[in-house]
Amino acid sequence: MSRQIALLRGINVGGHNSFPKAKQLALAESLGFRDVSVLLGTGNLVFTDPGTPPEETARLLHHRIAADLGLDVPVVVRTRDELAAAIAANPFPQAVPDPKSLHVTFLSAAPTDTSRLAALDEAAFAPDRFRLIGRELYLWCPGGIGRSKLAERVSRAPLGVTATARNWNTVTKLLALADG
Repeated sequence: MSRQIALLRGINVGGHNSFPKAKQLALAESLGFRDVSVLLGTGNLVFTDPGTPPEETARLLHHRIAADLGLDVPVVVRTRDELAAAIAANPFPQAVPDPKSLHVTFLSAAPTDTSRLAALDEAAFAPDRFRLIGRELYLWCPGGIGRSKLAERVSRAPLGVTATARNWNTVTKLLALADG
């Protein structure tokens, strides 16, 4: 049995895709997940899984949310060790003291076409920076993500995979929950 982290995209954000914490918890438990925790109510589930591969867990959650709630919610899942590895791989350690400036976009798979990202002239967006490492896209916006032109461009780059972003505070809290 392993700890897994399910990241649901677009839950309870701006009044859209209403999926209360209690329902998230109940749905996860109904799928046989144990020791379920819900962080922030915005689609961050941590649980013990009976051995289902993360990709299958993502499919199960996606289909069950659609069936039970009528919502088309993309889901990305990481194991506890995969999340710890993503934290360790952070290419912007200088951003850690200001965790709201650092975001990780979790991808369902490593993108095969990264030409749109490669075409971005990162120097034109300084001091904002990004790095794609495997299935994680790190974005550091020292002035805030809301005003970042780079964040806007990176988020519009089609990667052909499911993607959902979390700020560094949330990412590290999810690992702490998985370890708890």
